[in-house]
Amino acid sequence: MLVGIVITKEPVDTYVPLYVRDGQISTQYIMTTLEELGLLKMDFLGLRTLTVIQDTIDLVKQNRGIDVKFDKEMADPKVYKLWQEGKSSGIFQFESQGMTNFMKELKPDCLEDLIAGVSLYRPGPMDQIPRYVKGKLNPGHNEYTHPSLEPILNVTYGCMVYQEQVMQIVRDLAGYSLGRADLVRRAMGKKKLDVMAKEREVFIHGQVDDNGNIVVPGCVRNGIDEISANKIFDEMAEFAKYAFNKSHAACYAVVAYRTAYLKAYYPAEFMAATLNSYLGNLDKIPQYIDECKALGIEILKPEINKSNTRFTVEQGKIRFGLGSIKNVGTVPVNNIVSERENNGQYKGFTDFCERIADEQVNKKCIESLIKSGVFDEFEQTRSTLLASFESIIDTIQSGKKKGFKGQVSMFDLGSEEQKDKLNEIKYTFEEHEELPEKELLSLEKEMIGIYISGHPLEKIRNQIEANTNINSINLKEIGEPVDQNTEEGEVILALKQNAKIKYKDGQSVKYAGIITSIKKKYTKNNKIMAFVTVEDLYGTAEIIVFENAYLKAGKSLIEENVVMVERKTKYSRR
Repeated sequence: MLVGIVITKEPVDTYVPLYVRDGQISTQYIMTTLEELGLLKMDFLGLRTLTVIQDTIDLVKQNRGIDVKFDKEMADPKVYKLWQEGKSSGIFQFESQGMTNFMKELKPDCLEDLIAGVSLYRPGPMDQIPRYVKGKLNPGHNEYTHPSLEPILNVTYGCMVYQEQVMQIVRDLAGYSLGRADLVRRAMGKKKLDVMAKEREVFIHGQVDDNGNIVVPGCVRNGIDEISANKIFDEMAEFAKYAFNKSHAACYAVVAYRTAYLKAYYPAEFMAATLNSYLGNLDKIPQYIDECKALGIEILKPEINKSNTRFTVEQGKIRFGLGSIKNVGTVPVNNIVSERENNGQYKGFTDFCERIADEQVNKKCIESLIKSGVFDEFEQTRSTLLASFESIIDTIQSGKKKGFKGQVSMFDLGSEEQKDKLNEIKYTFEEHEELPEKELLSLEKEMIGIYISGHPLEKIRNQIEANTNINSINLKEIGEPVDQNTEEGEVILALKQNAKIKYKDGQSVKYAGIITSIKKKYTKNNKIMAFVTVEDLYGTAEIIVFENAYLKAGKSLIEENVVMVERKTKYSRR
């Protein structure tokens, strides 16, 4: 979150009028007016990523006894390999699919590449990406609008990438002072057309004062032809609309490198910290759980006597946090965990209910815990607990109302074993056989966003494998041909298992899985389409369903339906 703060010597209301909205005090003047008045406005950026980094460091210290030390050179090949292989989920500023693809093409191997990546992946500078990648992969073949740009742009392969380069261009080519160069940068960035029109003339032909003294030499006086000078100014004006300054991009790149370093060397702790940063967000949690699976990190199911509020790491595995279960909330969970830590583990479901009766844990919360399977270590089935928990809670609350402080009942006498037996009389369980596996898994998915104790496709694995020829692992690799026969259009794909499968242009491929989410949208032409996430036993794939296919298959597009998707492959030539 970005917050602009006005800093003044005296109370702010002695300088500018204020107003209050939703409890927040703001100035009634916009930032440019504040600057014209001579006031200092500072922007403060709050980043969730900084918390993730610190939480990871703390988890590593707690689990491994290691004090994390980042390499000062920031040149570790193992870290850059994550970008090169497209494993950028969780890495600050580099998570989007477009940025991931950019980095896979670029093959970054130094911090300078990350700084450039952050700066280029924006409207405007984005047009320079193919040129930058070409320059990176083919050193010495850079192209410049004019030879005088080479000393300034050679570090970025002939591309304008940073605001500082704009300032250096107007200084070196046209003879601007530092202060005036910064005014040009600001005018371009703020799209001040009148200022830019004036500066174009100065940039090209220079400026003289009333006495004929040269204030700014200009490009033509410095030996640069007028056509090239105009073209360079146009490029600067278009680029500067959305450009970063390099110092800004460098800070982002350092934060990105540190997240990648932690992911490369301490993946379990890093992913646990990332999951904790989205605690309770059932949209984000499954996304990062998938990344854990891709990294080979096992996710342990939530358990009432092992899970904490947050995700934790147990011997390289991640234990699901109770705070991320739907309808639970962090306050009740904190009370549940605190009670367990202070007075020992819960010995059974009724023991749990008795001990948390006064801890703001309502029936909805307990129902969600049951559905997610946190009480599976106890003897009762989930169906029994779902049928019985309300009457048990009512019995406990009724007993508390009838009793008084310090009163001892027959159920409180005797040994722990005798108390447990008496509890069987005290509380009535409505016994039921366990729910069908499909229903259990469906409840888990509803409560925690993922299938964790099994998978609904496991029982039909053989049927799926007999009728399909591609899975989610293969799909992720289709865009990366290792070898290509241009005559037959045959592409060999390298799989993660180091096997190889051949597909041809126009070949029919069949993929099967269970629908986990459907997002319907309408195009500009008012045609319906959908983005359908289909999960198989290895991961997920997003299927784009356009109107014709949607109308034919619309009745099948229901969450938790098992579907088969068939399409033909098409490979771009390189």
